[in-house]
Amino acid sequence: MIDFKKHLEAAYDELLTAQKFLNAEIRAYPAPISGCDAQFNHLLGERQRICQALSALTTDIFVPTSREPMHISEMTQQ
Repeated sequence: MIDFKKHLEAAYDELLTAQKFLNAEIRAYPAPISGCDAQFNHLLGERQRICQALSALTTDIFVPTSREPMHISEMTQQ
């Protein structure tokens, strides 16, 4: 079985680094006119994508298992 843990940790670390740089860029950005600054809106969109990616990496994944129907003989024995 392949262990993806170190790859996921590396991806998480890279996303955190990107988030820090992006937050610094947003803080240093001149005050925009709300909704009128395409570049600022793009930065906000990128920040949202990074947050979603970080959340996806830290959320437990539910993998449903298949359920095989019981055979008639098993039902009558119970």
